[in-house]
Amino acid sequence: MRILHITNHVQKIGNGIVNVAVDLACLQAKSGLDIAVASAGGEYEKLLADHGVEHFHLNQCRTPLNLIKAAWHYRQIIKEFQPDIVHVHMMTGAILAGILRKNREYHLVSTVHNEFQHSAILMGLADQVIAVSKAVANSMIKRGIPPQKLRVVSNGTLESPRHKKLADYQPVEMPHPSITTVAGMYTRKGIYELIEAFKIVAIDFPQAHLYLVGDGPDRSMFEAMVQNTDVRNRIHFEGFQSEPQRYMLATDIFVLASHCESFGLVLTEAREAGCAIIASDVDGIPETLDYSQAGILVPPKDIPALANTLTQLLSDRQLLDQWKFRAQQNLERFSAARVNEETLNIYRELMRKDNIIRVMETRELANLN
Repeated sequence: MRILHITNHVQKIGNGIVNVAVDLACLQAKSGLDIAVASAGGEYEKLLADHGVEHFHLNQCRTPLNLIKAAWHYRQIIKEFQPDIVHVHMMTGAILAGILRKNREYHLVSTVHNEFQHSAILMGLADQVIAVSKAVANSMIKRGIPPQKLRVVSNGTLESPRHKKLADYQPVEMPHPSITTVAGMYTRKGIYELIEAFKIVAIDFPQAHLYLVGDGPDRSMFEAMVQNTDVRNRIHFEGFQSEPQRYMLATDIFVLASHCESFGLVLTEAREAGCAIIASDVDGIPETLDYSQAGILVPPKDIPALANTLTQLLSDRQLLDQWKFRAQQNLERFSAARVNEETLNIYRELMRKDNIIRVMETRELANLN
């Protein structure tokens, strides 16, 4: 089986979609399959090469002239690599692979990561659509994707080929109690609500500190929020970190206050690190936290609820330790190896269907003769 993964880039910037695609490519190559990735490139090219994954340069920037070039380059890649499966992880790749496929020369698989984007419906161009959570699958069905075309493969990155073993990370030095999020600096990630909630609890817990790990277009706005507050020295903007596990291992409470979240991959890593977790009760997050068994769910955009929950954990060390313990239970299903095996089963199913169709066509031709 020859598999081509298409993603916008393979940069090491904390993009969950890219991380999942790189994990799959490395693990599939490790199992002996012929694997290639087409993207605009990035730091993960070396990791892919180390695992025997071929990388083709494909710039999918959505300008008219570049898309014409991308279409030509894409056909050259298909001609050279001759994949059995093309697995697309982002919208532009789905359009290229769907429109430029000649006579169904390969099977097309897509993974929907961000179904809240209007363009996610275009992932339905694929023969098989993978949803990263049940919530995503339900959303795509409501938007018109036939249920028989959908498969749920829950996300997971534990034991990723991109990561060291958890025990090999050196925790950062933090004051306690510490509260941390690892997220892009976007409004939709609930950074505003987290800062406002911290400003409330900081009054009663003068030793508490907040760490915001990540970068993004709204960072300057969030930094401006705290410049003239009494807690500005206790709110730390750490920027993008290539090893966020170091922060998770050191923190007491991990918060993901997203307004929308297909799955919340970072929550699996926070669970593994043994953080007490508070997260928004939205989209795929409840699945990631075993429906409140592994973390506390709060309504999205609800600053008082978030502040009250933080206060409860900061006030009760026994309760805090209880949630840290609960976070680390039942983590086996979040392994990258499980995601890979379930994905391979989808490829195999498509290949079997194709073989059955070919046998039937051969028999029909024989009967006609």
